[in-house]
Amino acid sequence: MWFGGFHKHGGGDGLPFAGIPSELAEGVQKILDREPVHPEPEVEFSQRVVYEAPFTLRSFLAPHKVMLLGAALLIVLETATNLVGPLLTGWAIDYGVRPGKPDTLLLIFIGYLVAIIINAVTNWGRISFTGWFGEQMMLKLRVRVFSHLQRLSLDFFTGEKAGRLMTRMTSDIEALTHLFQEGIVQLFVQGLTLLIIITILYALSPKLAVITVLIVVPVMVVLTSWFRVVSDRGYERVRDRIADVLADLSESLAGIRIIAAHNRRRHNVIHHNNTVGEYFDANIYTARIGAFYSSATEVTLVIGRALLFLFGGGMVLSGSLSIGELISFLLYLTYFNAPIETLVQLYNQFQSGQAAVKKLQGLLGTPPGVPEKEDAAVLPAVKGEIDLENVSFSYSPGNPVLTDINLHISEGETFALVGPTGAGKSTIAKLITRFYDPDKGTVCIDGSNLADVTHHSLRSQLGVVPQEAFLFNGSIRDNIAFSNPNVSDDEVMEACRIVGIDDLIERLPMGLDTPCHERGVSLSSGERQLIALARAFLSGPRVLVLDEATSNLDLKSESKIERALDIILEGRTAIIIAHRLATAMRGNRIAVVDDGRIVEIGSHDELVEKNGQYAEMYATYLEHMDGKASPGNIAL
Repeated sequence: MWFGGFHKHGGGDGLPFAGIPSELAEGVQKILDREPVHPEPEVEFSQRVVYEAPFTLRSFLAPHKVMLLGAALLIVLETATNLVGPLLTGWAIDYGVRPGKPDTLLLIFIGYLVAIIINAVTNWGRISFTGWFGEQMMLKLRVRVFSHLQRLSLDFFTGEKAGRLMTRMTSDIEALTHLFQEGIVQLFVQGLTLLIIITILYALSPKLAVITVLIVVPVMVVLTSWFRVVSDRGYERVRDRIADVLADLSESLAGIRIIAAHNRRRHNVIHHNNTVGEYFDANIYTARIGAFYSSATEVTLVIGRALLFLFGGGMVLSGSLSIGELISFLLYLTYFNAPIETLVQLYNQFQSGQAAVKKLQGLLGTPPGVPEKEDAAVLPAVKGEIDLENVSFSYSPGNPVLTDINLHISEGETFALVGPTGAGKSTIAKLITRFYDPDKGTVCIDGSNLADVTHHSLRSQLGVVPQEAFLFNGSIRDNIAFSNPNVSDDEVMEACRIVGIDDLIERLPMGLDTPCHERGVSLSSGERQLIALARAFLSGPRVLVLDEATSNLDLKSESKIERALDIILEGRTAIIIAHRLATAMRGNRIAVVDDGRIVEIGSHDELVEKNGQYAEMYATYLEHMDGKASPGNIAL
């Protein structure tokens, strides 16, 4: 197994942080001793990877022509040796049994045996080779899709459900796996089988072969044309409905606490039942048209076989066809039936795979909303001087969030943004971190336009602590060292001491190796926020953005963060999106944002003297200083 960047603590051997029970330790070690050791995978990631052609099955397979040719040669050899049986059977009857020649019969038997052995070996080789090659292809595709998701900007994820994206990575790629490892290979096998059989049929009896083609082929063409049209719609609907099912499941699991709190479980079950019901209906539709198609083709082939037996028997009686040739012909006709039935079933699989290709094509064809230019420069070590010039921005056309923002933040300055909810405070921070690009105007750091620099050189010098701290499934250490995984435990503990959670770490039974579980559900919101602050500090940012980072904290946790900020903000440029007045007052300057514009800017004292919106906020703050509320708990 690959453990890229996996920090081995507590459990050892790359095992989960919770550890292994002592009674199982010996058995687990024996299993680990038998596991192959894989080298660290070499992964290259670029923000500017652009694929010239849209994702299609052909473009996906084109770079691997040599491997595909090797698989094709194995398939040809396997198919040819598999189809010599009926021909040898006819020869055995005509040249061995009827003339009474045992030596000829023995030679045909030996040839038959050799063909069986070659077929078995090539079958094993083809299955092994195509299975390995298919898994290699799917591995590359999964990495390609995941890498593209990492490359896309925040605007894509805000407009797309997580469950639908999970569908692209799971069921859609699984459909392609089945299509490649079973569908395409079998399509080649059965198609080649059909071609060889038709050739042999014409060689045995052109008259019977023409009758076969005239009876079977026209009906099959009509049925297949109809099935192709209706199944296209059916399988497209199936892919859409499974995406809805996974999206509803993902949302329900993420919001389970709210669902339970508001007693919505029964309603959610009803909603999910309806969603699954639509997926059920889509599958029933494809199953019905598939059943009709399969039955109709089977009836066509049975009728054709009966007619050929009638005509072929008459030709044997007239002496224009030998008994061995008729038997070979009828045996090949049985073989003729099998590939057609398989091709019918494969068409269902092919349609499912094609629907998955269309979905992946749409995803991989989506460009990043915040692209990196081909000639983007590396941003040198920044001092932290930030400028927004005539910046306007909207998340959707016609709904401006920011209008003509002009703002200068000096190097090392602590700058606070305050204002009502929805005024645009967090949007300014997102533009500074280049999570979005402005519709108009420029955002610069140290005079460099952020649109002209590489993402890596910019983001490596920024630190962001959001309102809702996100912790990953893993240890506390891994979450703190997320942006700098090579730091030592001593450095991690130093960051914990600075933000004031060293006492928490020491109380935990496994210390830094204590698992956080998914999203940090085992920790309080204050503890999660302090860990996020330690994470930002450990990354050593030159510019730090605190997006309402203290809004969900109790007074004790907030006081810890206030003390930590005295150390963390020293020598750095900081943008504080303030929800509480006490936090805003820490800024060297404060900007009041209202309705997408900066209406006031200045120090705390200057804004109070202006007697504007900030002064009104401060007056509210003072009214609560009589003990009705704590000063640190006054919200803007």
